[in-house]
Amino acid sequence: QVQLVESGGGLVQAGGSLRLSCTASTSGRTFSTYAMGWFRQAPGKEREFVAVISRRGGHDGYADSVKGRFTIARDNAKNTLYLQMNSLKPEDTAVYFCAAEEEPVFPATREDEYDYWGQGTQVTVSS
Repeated sequence: QVQLVESGGGLVQAGGSLRLSCTASTSGRTFSTYAMGWFRQAPGKEREFVAVISRRGGHDGYADSVKGRFTIARDNAKNTLYLQMNSLKPEDTAVYFCAAEEEPVFPATREDEYDYWGQGTQVTVSS
């Protein structure tokens, strides 16, 4: 079992930066045994993949829309996942969710590949 709590969302101007965090509470397995991902859902749209990171952080992957602007990272000693978002655009406005994958198939970019989800944190980018 994994409980995930996102934080760090907020309102930022276009071109600005935010860093999201996702803190995990695990039972039975350690955080480092889960591949982790970030997804987002904009108003009126389906939830979409943003980024994924392997269990030990050695591999990552990004949606084309965020590549070069966002960076996913993890600190397994702190049970925490991060998403550094730079050069934000109004189209990045969404609720951002972190997710954990029990049986890592890397890279996992589909929602149904993930087993646990956080409640989301709102990111709003003004123009």
